[in-house]
Amino acid sequence: MRMAIWAALCAGAWAQQAPVVTPANLASAPMEEIIGKFAAKETEFSRARENYTYRQTVRVQEMDDDGVGRGKFEMVSDIIFSAAGKRVERVMHAPVSTLKRIMLTPEDEQDLRNVQPFVLTTVDIPKYKISYLGPQKVDELDTHVFAVKPKTLEPGQRYFEGQVWVDQQDLQIVKSYGKGVGVRKKGSDNQFPRFETYRDQIDGKFWFPVYTKADDVLHFQHGDQRVRMTVKYENYKQFRSLTDIQYGEVVDDKAKKDEKKK
Repeated sequence: MRMAIWAALCAGAWAQQAPVVTPANLASAPMEEIIGKFAAKETEFSRARENYTYRQTVRVQEMDDDGVGRGKFEMVSDIIFSAAGKRVERVMHAPVSTLKRIMLTPEDEQDLRNVQPFVLTTVDIPKYKISYLGPQKVDELDTHVFAVKPKTLEPGQRYFEGQVWVDQQDLQIVKSYGKGVGVRKKGSDNQFPRFETYRDQIDGKFWFPVYTKADDVLHFQHGDQRVRMTVKYENYKQFRSLTDIQYGEVVDDKAKKDEKKK
């Protein structure tokens, strides 16, 4: 986000049960093995989520010194599939923004789509330095906490920097806290809020992001601005199966014709 007049916000698996990783055996298992296991589960989850539709509601508020909102942006969109099976975003509700002092940049949009609902897949592992911080209870879940930080920043790319909580049994991220980072453009005064994202179990199989919140003071060159943001992910519905399902035995067309002649 940067201090400016509002422009616009671009419209934007089912895994088998894994062995439980406990603090007792964590010390004896190579850290690379532990990280590899939950990265593999995250990869399966990421593929599964691509087969779901859902509704996304984004709200961004400018807050005054007393914590009262003085400007707001809101967008409600459905992430669906077209008739051709292509994943698309359909904007359902987008009233005129009343934000005056901030605008969302392309970097904010990247964070909204990819960083805030952070997924740490096998492909992403080499990009990050990952450190184990210890076990911690999140509500009724036993989790392992990891610090995650990008090793290098590539131009045009956005990364997550912060902490993730990984369920000891399902080996999936259930909570993340941090911010989006990337190469700062020369002369840019972009500032990015720290956020917290929670996941919940959908269909009894996957841990999907359901809620992101941020309430932070952004320190711009021309003054501070408190920003409050919420993102809700709701109404997850599976659009298609992860595998092709065939009923009965596959029969050759020639065999069918021969059968009819008898």
